[in-house]
Amino acid sequence: MITALTSLTILGVILGLILGVAARVFKVEGNALAAQLQDILPGSQCGQCGFPGCAGAAQALAEGHAPVTLCPPGGRAVAEALAAKLGADVNLAGMKETVPMMAEVKEEICIGCTRCFKVCPTDAIMGAAQQIHVVFREACTACGKCEEVCPTESIKLQPIPATLQSWRWNKPAAQLA
Repeated sequence: MITALTSLTILGVILGLILGVAARVFKVEGNALAAQLQDILPGSQCGQCGFPGCAGAAQALAEGHAPVTLCPPGGRAVAEALAAKLGADVNLAGMKETVPMMAEVKEEICIGCTRCFKVCPTDAIMGAAQQIHVVFREACTACGKCEEVCPTESIKLQPIPATLQSWRWNKPAAQLA
């Protein structure tokens, strides 16, 4: 028993040291600008921009292959922050200001077909076959993929209702003199 324990401990220490040395020797330096741009993006990995996730979008932005207005969930604020970081001019005339949205299931017409949670990129929908589904507010990115595949149109994107935790003062409108 002692021999087996000792040999496994020695083996674990040796393999750990080998992995530690290999991690330092074969370290791959990433693009620092892409990492900074990824920090600006919302991180929802929804794919609405046409890239598989925020890391792919940040890499494309850093290489100059994508416009700074590529992130629909981020809206104007993210586009302005990306433009400031990249030192680019941005035309926000084509971007509409949207309110935060989330998917909502109308329980009375949901048939439990499971198509919605199969396409959800953030696993924000929970349910099982032949059962009513529910959307987790914190995980939903309002990408609309579930709304597109729902055969009964029981899923709709709705503005997030104001709660004590999410309510904010509206920005005052500029007064004209």
